[in-house]
Amino acid sequence: MAEEKKKVEKQRRPQAKKRDIQNEKNRLHNRAYRSKTSSALRALNASLSSSPADSKEHLNTLYSLMDKGVKTGLFKKNKANRVKARLTKRVNALAK
Repeated sequence: MAEEKKKVEKQRRPQAKKRDIQNEKNRLHNRAYRSKTSSALRALNASLSSSPADSKEHLNTLYSLMDKGVKTGLFKKNKANRVKARLTKRVNALAK
């Protein structure tokens, strides 16, 4: 087994190779965007416990990220609306 096995690749059309490259690029972009959104959500949760005054600013940031995610097809519209409604309710409860 001293010989290395050569990786045999199927012959594929250029369009299929291009789609693979595009899919990988989009996957990485979507993954980074989801990570950015979840980081904003964590920041909002942290601000709710420490300083409710900053939570409005974090909420606006999260609104923007979720709306852009819906526009690009990363999140479904109902999911974004549900997340925004729940968080708004929590922020408003602390403001009282």
